[in-house]
Amino acid sequence: MKSFRERVLEIVATIHRGETRTYKQVAAAAGSPNAARAVGTIMKSNYDPKIPCHRVVRSDGKPGEYNRGAENKIKILREEGAIK
Repeated sequence: MKSFRERVLEIVATIHRGETRTYKQVAAAAGSPNAARAVGTIMKSNYDPKIPCHRVVRSDGKPGEYNRGAENKIKILREEGAIK
């Protein structure tokens, strides 16, 4: 059986350019709907360029933090057309 971290990374890897998911949506898809903070922790420690962790955002619509800088996250999401 895969760990929660492995499931989260697999789910985030499927988020296409121009799309976003919330931490809560990712947690629910990984089988733990109340683990949004854990998803954030996993994203914070992800440095694998194959996992587009910048596409995971807060439920209130704000981009949230990013391990390469919050400003960089916003820039990337704008370039991808996910936010204006």
